[in-house]
Amino acid sequence: MSNLTIDFERAKEIVSKFPEKNILVIGDLILDKYLWGEVERISPEAPVPIVDIKEEILKLGGACNVAWNISKLDGKVYIAGVIGNDENGRILKDMLEEHNIKPLIIVDETRPTIEKTRVLAVSQQLLRIDREKRENINKDIIQNIISNINSIIDGIDGIIISDYGKGVITKEIIDYVISTGKPVFVDPKPENFHLYKDITIMTPNRKEAYKCVKKDRDYPLENVGFEIMEKLNMKQLLITLGAEGMALFENDKVIRIPAKARKVFDVTGAGDTVISVLTLSKVSGGSWLESAILSNLAGGYVVGEIGTVAITRDKLLSLV
Repeated sequence: MSNLTIDFERAKEIVSKFPEKNILVIGDLILDKYLWGEVERISPEAPVPIVDIKEEILKLGGACNVAWNISKLDGKVYIAGVIGNDENGRILKDMLEEHNIKPLIIVDETRPTIEKTRVLAVSQQLLRIDREKRENINKDIIQNIISNINSIIDGIDGIIISDYGKGVITKEIIDYVISTGKPVFVDPKPENFHLYKDITIMTPNRKEAYKCVKKDRDYPLENVGFEIMEKLNMKQLLITLGAEGMALFENDKVIRIPAKARKVFDVTGAGDTVISVLTLSKVSGGSWLESAILSNLAGGYVVGEIGTVAITRDKLLSLV
């Protein structure tokens, strides 16, 4: 490996181990609904477009998208979180099982299954409608989630915390996963920054990283990274930089990994792909740099597609 690339044979060796790995994803379970249509008229009631819906697509969102990414990469995956006692919850559970994702899911009678509906026309997102309740889950639900996880934790190689700030990721859950001694990979919500102390690695984007330490954009990125690591007692950090690639912080070093030049069509779910490939690569024997390079290639691929897409092992290797 030289000049921030990875040798094909080495990449193949790492990726070949993905199917042997068991990953646990914990986080906010979301049903993504896409309404695709055409706009030919403006409403007479208000100056807004009338969308004539032609197609409705349901996809796994939030932490479910991370689990789907792991599954598409042939890793074995469990998902822990909550759904409501509603039709969307049943749909989500069916979709997870259809994608070979093993659910460790608690039904919370006090909240709806989270749904994000996006209205699109002419490849443009016109509107997003969210149905959710964002308060923290209650103590009983937390204990039920922990006991579900406890039943499978011995066989788990890595844990991903997919935090969308909808109330599932609490101090008790984080403290529990850290106590297991398994590597913990976090896709953070800056508001929950204080919860992530002693995790293995975090993968914020630039905006989230700056928000975590409450700094303005003119503050040097390197300082932001080292401040995050010091505050959270971490030895590694990966900040994603969109079109500029990534910055990998490891101990006292920073390595900039440039993006592969590709058209950026849609960033939806790119962070989910990055953390999925990073986690699988690391637990499959990759170094932090090798794992970051592979996740950078995967992230560069998915932003060139519309909507949430997942990458396969073959596709990943074709990008090396």
